[in-house]
Amino acid sequence: MRISTLLKPLLVLLFVVIPASTDVVGQRPPNSEELLTEQKKAMNKLNRMNGLWRGTAWTILRSGKKQTITQTERMGAFLDGTVKVVEGKGFDTDGNVVFNAFAVISFDTQKKKYFMRSYAQGQAGDFQITPTDDGYTWEIPAGPVTIRYNAVIKDNTLTETGDRIMPNGKSIRFFEMRLNRIGDTDWPSGGSLGPK
Repeated sequence: MRISTLLKPLLVLLFVVIPASTDVVGQRPPNSEELLTEQKKAMNKLNRMNGLWRGTAWTILRSGKKQTITQTERMGAFLDGTVKVVEGKGFDTDGNVVFNAFAVISFDTQKKKYFMRSYAQGQAGDFQITPTDDGYTWEIPAGPVTIRYNAVIKDNTLTETGDRIMPNGKSIRFFEMRLNRIGDTDWPSGGSLGPK
């Protein structure tokens, strides 16, 4: 009698735990092939970015001075098209590098959103980036201010603007670049090492 009294809670526990554990086992995560296919399909929306670009850019420095530079960008697909890699360089009139940035853009299959991991001038951050019909847009939250970048790629020209959106909705333009596509690139996948 005492044994059956002890076994009763154990049996109840087994009836609850076993079905729950089989439900978890029955739910399989997507396999690598499915994930890669979905990522590649999503990243195709940003293919117009690929290539070598050069032009001019201006920005308003913290001092309030306007600085104009020659800006270059190289952008290419990596990992069989499942991510996009971007490098930007800005040069002064003497050819010195005064700006350098690197970013990796990817698609999160669970959140169904695009994200960019960016490194520039000693800073790094993760930002949401959204493809548009003719380019892309991305934002940096900066306290009460939002930094918003909008890019349009049309007729082999990439125009990107940067605005500070104030809490009252007022927009202040602080950056603009206009780049011409000067060619294709096999970067970053070109030149990788093989087995021999």
